[in-house]
Amino acid sequence: MFRFSDRIKDLSGTATREILKLTSRPEVISFAGGMPSREGLPCDVIREISDGILKSDLAPTVLQYGQTEGRPELTEQIVAYLKRFDVVAGAENIQIVSGGQQGLDLLCKAFVNTGDAVLVENPTYLAFLQIAKTYQANIVGVDADENGLILSDLKSKLEKYSPKLLYTVPTFSNPTGKTYSAENRKAIVELCAQYGTVAIEDDPYGRLRYSGDDVPLMKTFDTNGTVVYVSSFSKTVAPGLRVAFVCGAPEIVRKVSIGKQGADVQNPVLCQLIVAEYLKRGYFDKVLAQNIALYKTRRDCMLAALDKHMPEEVSYTRPDGGLFIWLTLPERIDAAKLLPAALEKNVAYIQGCEFYADGGGKNTMRLNFSNSDERRIEQGISVLASIIKDKIKEQ
Repeated sequence: MFRFSDRIKDLSGTATREILKLTSRPEVISFAGGMPSREGLPCDVIREISDGILKSDLAPTVLQYGQTEGRPELTEQIVAYLKRFDVVAGAENIQIVSGGQQGLDLLCKAFVNTGDAVLVENPTYLAFLQIAKTYQANIVGVDADENGLILSDLKSKLEKYSPKLLYTVPTFSNPTGKTYSAENRKAIVELCAQYGTVAIEDDPYGRLRYSGDDVPLMKTFDTNGTVVYVSSFSKTVAPGLRVAFVCGAPEIVRKVSIGKQGADVQNPVLCQLIVAEYLKRGYFDKVLAQNIALYKTRRDCMLAALDKHMPEEVSYTRPDGGLFIWLTLPERIDAAKLLPAALEKNVAYIQGCEFYADGGGKNTMRLNFSNSDERRIEQGISVLASIIKDKIKEQ
C-alpha cells in the first residue's frame, strides 16, 4: 500500500529498542540496554545549572534558534576537554550533535553512496550497522582479538574493498567491553591513512575506567585528518540532554554541519549551555568519580556472579571499563533461542548475532551491568545460568 524508499523498507527496529519495550516492567531484570544508572544521574546539579541559566539574561536566547555548529561556550569547553587527552583541536574541528549516534549518521550521510564499502569490527555497535544499512552501504566485518583489529585482515579488506569508512569503538567496546592496545590503534591509523579510508573513533565509554591504565586515543596518532573522533556526554553526564560532538578535519566537519542543517538545524541551546556549565564548574570529574565507583561495584558483582553460577563451557570478557560484558556459549547453542525462556523468568539480554555484520555470533550475548543493583544482578545471572545449564544438558 505504501511505497517506502529502498533504504528503509526492509529495515526493522534494533533489538535493543524492541527488547526495551518488553523490559519496562519493574519486575524484569534487564541486562539488555546500555543506560546509565538512575542513581548516577546528576539531577540536582542539572536543576541548579538550568535554573541559573533561565533566571539570567540568557533566558530568551536559550529558547531561540541557535547556530548549527553549536554554542561557542560549549565548543570552548570541549576544546579544553580534548586537551586533557592530548588532542589538539579548535572550533573549526568541532561539530555539536544530538547524541553520538547522530554524529555517526551524519558521517555516513557525508561519505557513503549506495554500495560503498564500510568496514566494522566483528562484532560492533548494532546501531551503527543499522545506520550504515540505511545508507545502503556494503558493510564488511573485520576480525578482532583481545588486542584490537587483526591487522592482516584489516589490510586485506582495505585493499579488496577500498572502503570509505572504518568504524571502531576501541575503548571498552560495545558490545564486547574490550580495549584496543596502543600499538594496534597506531597501526590502524597508519593503514587507514595509507589506503585513504576515514577511521571513525567512537568513544562514548572511554572515561568509565575501573581498572588498568589509560590507552591513548586513536586520534592522538592522527597526523593528516584520517581519524574522526566522536564522543558523547550521554554516559558521563545524562543521555536525555542529547549532547555529543564530532571532532575532525575542518573539511569533514563542514560537511557534517551541512548534513545537520537538513536534519534538525541545531542542538537545543539550553542543553548545550547546561553541559558547558557542567564542565566549566568542575562537576564532570566530581560526579564521574562517584559513578565510576558505582559501576565498578556492579561490574565486579556481575563478574563474581558469572564466576559463581556459569558452567565452565561459558566464557566471558572481563572489561576494564565501559558498560558491557560479552558472553560466549558453546557453539551449538543459539542465544536468541534462549531469550524467550529468559524473558519468561523476567531476565533480558541482547543476543550477540545483532552485533555482527555477517549474522555470525549466534552463540554470544551482551550483558549490561550499569543499570541493575547488586541484588538484581546476582538474581538475574543465577536465572540466566540455570537456563544455559539446562540447554547444555539437552545437547
